Amino acid sequence: MLRKIKEVADLAGISVRTLHHYDEIGLLSPETTTDSGYRLYSEADLEMLQQILLFRELDFPLKKIKEIISKPNFDQVEALTQHRNEILEKRRYLDQVLITIDKTMKHKRGESHMTTEEKFEAFKEKMIEDNEETYGEEIREKYGEETIENSNAKIRGMSQADYQAMVQLEKELFDLLEKAYQTGDPASDLAQQAAAKHKEWLMYSWSTYSKEAHVGLAEMYVADERFTAYYDKQVKNGTRFLRDAILIFTGQESV
Repeated sequence: MLRKIKEVADLAGISVRTLHHYDEIGLLSPETTTDSGYRLYSEADLEMLQQILLFRELDFPLKKIKEIISKPNFDQVEALTQHRNEILEKRRYLDQVLITIDKTMKHKRGESHMTTEEKFEAFKEKMIEDNEETYGEEIREKYGEETIENSNAKIRGMSQADYQAMVQLEKELFDLLEKAYQTGDPASDLAQQAAAKHKEWLMYSWSTYSKEAHVGLAEMYVADERFTAYYDKQVKNGTRFLRDAILIFTGQESV
């Protein structure tokens, strides 16, 4: 059975314009197009559309979705299983956030006491939530779902002592970067100390380290104005200098 584009749009709860866009970028092209140019979608097309919309629910960028579903070995059942597991994980996370919010509200109203540990847990969840909201799509596209989820899990498992050490380390990094920038040489001893300090700081949230990933993040700092604004606020014009120092530190070329 073939369906017209308006029927498919109504069925999926999306706009006709969205389906046109999916076709234009090669993400989902209908099985048949009439001589008059009308798009007609098959049941197989609808199944693929379901997969696409599930990926979108998990905040996958369209470019990444296209890459996944275009693979010759793409398995819809396996993809659905992955969707289900990720949605369950997301639900567990949201349930924990709701519990934390409820505890905080009761504490603020004086109905119950919230321990320092519970406040810290709430803070960590807020930190993850803010990071996801601001940078989630970009970092997931660059590093993949598993890497980011592992990073979030490491933050959740962080002790207050580790968090305080991470904050202190970032302060030391900026102090070093400011002094290194005055040398004008990203290969200087101070600049290389700053790059090493940056790696040490990253490992509080990264589960594994690679030189390529380190360079990739440094390049993102320069390419994304939100990152650039943060680092340049700490050390004027320091973002590119730090990136160059990291390139030398890792012995990698720009990616």
